[in-house]
Amino acid sequence: MLRSACIAAIALVAALLVGTPGGSDDTQPRLLRVGTSGDYPPFSRAAGRDGTRFEGFDAALASAFAADRGFRVEFVRFRWPRLIAELAAGRFDVAMSGVTIGPERSAAGRFTVPVVESGAVVVITDAERFPDKSALDHPRIRVGVNAGGHLESVARSLLPGVTLLAIPDNDAVLRALLDARLDAAVSDSMEAAVWQRDAANLTQLGPYTRDRKALLVHPEQAALAAELDAWLLEEERDGSLSRLRSEHLGEAAGAQRTATPLGALIAAVDERLALMPWIAVSKRRSGLPLEIPERETAVLDAAAAEVLQVAQAKRAAPPPFLAIRNFHRALFEAAKELQRKAARDPSAAPEAGVPDLETTLRPALDRIADRIARLVLELPRDLQRDAVREAVAAGIRTQGVSDRSKRAIADAIPPLGRSAEHPVAPSARTPDARGQ
Repeated sequence: MLRSACIAAIALVAALLVGTPGGSDDTQPRLLRVGTSGDYPPFSRAAGRDGTRFEGFDAALASAFAADRGFRVEFVRFRWPRLIAELAAGRFDVAMSGVTIGPERSAAGRFTVPVVESGAVVVITDAERFPDKSALDHPRIRVGVNAGGHLESVARSLLPGVTLLAIPDNDAVLRALLDARLDAAVSDSMEAAVWQRDAANLTQLGPYTRDRKALLVHPEQAALAAELDAWLLEEERDGSLSRLRSEHLGEAAGAQRTATPLGALIAAVDERLALMPWIAVSKRRSGLPLEIPERETAVLDAAAAEVLQVAQAKRAAPPPFLAIRNFHRALFEAAKELQRKAARDPSAAPEAGVPDLETTLRPALDRIADRIARLVLELPRDLQRDAVREAVAAGIRTQGVSDRSKRAIADAIPPLGRSAEHPVAPSARTPDARGQ
């Protein structure tokens, strides 16, 4: 009797820690609703006659996580143009379908640490006619792309002169290309490799981007995001994530190791910086100055306090307080650099479509700050400055970040791997202080 009560109590606590996922019977596995497109191999492919089973890298990743952490998976199918709206509506807890990290999605949810990298490519059937991208750029050329996703925005900037056809069904893009209704299609390098295995006459041009893919968690599911991050870091550390990538995405993907503490931290920094042009536009729209010294102090104090609070909760030795503050100072200066550039260049971020500063962008920065605080505590102690500089130079991809800012961020990272015996920090976090 006592043993059964203890088991039920443990299950209840676990369900409460995650939030929404979880069934009404606390003795049953927690429910995890996974959003997937089913039309994006090798990440997600609907299988079976009824289309309710799913295969691919992300489906396997969801199943492995569920088995390890005691979840029952329920797949929920979405269409790419509806991804953000359906996440916001709570149709699923996490989107796992080769989701590319980008500002519009950062503003809508919580990304996990990256699980893989790929790039946008142009797929053609006639390599002689189109030897390079410039040969495509003409209004008579019909280029298809999946509607509503990251690749559509890439296609519009990559090939501004073509007739672009945004097709809602990703499978239909390939069919149209093979039926000669398209001259080319914009795809992902890993998806294009699957297409090429099925159709020998296809050729890739590119890749033209370097994109990170991660899991996109509902913004209110902080505990689920933290649990996914912890699991992904563990899986990367013991080689399980590499084996899963190799099995579904190929040997080159298996060697990527995107979910290391340093790589994931740099990715989170890059994600934060990518929001800065929007921050500048939103401030301009609201009549706010780009720089508010007293807010800057509050942001730095809150960021340092966040790391120390996470360390206390984990019963881990925190980095020196000065190291935490210097790191966030470097992030802050890089952010101000981008905001100043965006303020001088109206084309850096259009007014239309930029989310509200208080209700959307600052909460998004807070969510990224949560991940940064957790990743700081995972950094190894033996980080070497030159290696970190190289990783930061390759990993910060937001346009407009100067080499000087990248070096400052890189040089502030190795001291974070050292523990402080007697940290000194503000006693309380300033409410809503982290947003810039």
